[in-house]
Amino acid sequence: MNELERLGFRNLNKQIGLLPTGEKNCITDVDGVKVGHVTLHYPVNCPDEFICTGVTAILPHGENIFKNKVVATSHVLNGFGKSTGLIQVNELGLLESPIMLTNTFGVPAVTEGTLQYLLAQNEEIGETTGTINIVVGECNDSYLNSIRLLPIKPKHAIEAIEKATSDKVMQGAIGAGTGMVCFDYKGGIGTSSRIIEVEGMEKKFMIGALVLSNFGIEDELLHYNKHTNEKKLSKLQNDINKDNDGSIMIVLATDLPLSDRQLNRIAKRAGIGLGRTGSHMGHGSGDIVIAFSTAKTFSHQTEDNFEEMTIIREDKEILNEAFKAAADTTEEAIMNSLTYAKTTKGRKNRTVKEVPYELFEDLS
Repeated sequence: MNELERLGFRNLNKQIGLLPTGEKNCITDVDGVKVGHVTLHYPVNCPDEFICTGVTAILPHGENIFKNKVVATSHVLNGFGKSTGLIQVNELGLLESPIMLTNTFGVPAVTEGTLQYLLAQNEEIGETTGTINIVVGECNDSYLNSIRLLPIKPKHAIEAIEKATSDKVMQGAIGAGTGMVCFDYKGGIGTSSRIIEVEGMEKKFMIGALVLSNFGIEDELLHYNKHTNEKKLSKLQNDINKDNDGSIMIVLATDLPLSDRQLNRIAKRAGIGLGRTGSHMGHGSGDIVIAFSTAKTFSHQTEDNFEEMTIIREDKEILNEAFKAAADTTEEAIMNSLTYAKTTKGRKNRTVKEVPYELFEDLS
């Protein structure tokens, strides 16, 4: 292994839950889902300023998402956030744009860029049909990033969408996660997946999670108090989130056939995985889950008055397995966002260190 490479939590011989992972252990194990990143990390010609941020795009499928919508929902664990598009998602139960992640002040530019991309794809938007609902989530990366310089531009959103692939997702300090901090260590993008098997059925289903982690202080980290204080960081490092509870965006994807109400029940269980890592979802924390199912697409225009769809029965074990998967993938995605992230420098000569693997040595 190259000395600069970092490992996922599972590569440290740690396992979360009993369900098997998908082949890539990523949200892209859900068939059709794509992820793209744009990373900005460079100094600027101003004292103490440094650009340390980015954009991440999650696409539910490779088709035209406006014309082929998917069932979706959102669940707010704590609402100290500046997202866009969630009201309509919850009202209609459908997603018609990529899910975009960025920094807090980058939301307007990412919304504009995503809108430009979708307008170019769909000439009828705003003309012969209605408008479009853009979904953007954010976390505050201003400890490392010169957020007031507004480095995120509409073109970066377009680039992230165009770069999206179904490959194994790059994790850690990349894309929207470039400047994020988790438990006073370097955080960012993390992902994981679980396979759900149904007794008597040959078909297997998948649930995947992708997180943008930017919350917590070191003392709250999972099982941290089992360790001695010899791992304590410098005072500067420990003060990163002293006056800021931070945030997390959690994106869940599945190919289970679900109604938006059922999907919302599953989305709520992501909060269990978040809590297991040590988060208490503080007052100033934006903790938001966005979830979608790829099992069926809904055409934007049709002559039919009715839609037919299959959904799972809730009195069967499959729903409990989905609950477990949502909690487990969220927890592992957060831990992956930590263990994959590398030490990163940013504004005011600040450096946020990568989490030391020794911290988890005596965990079972």
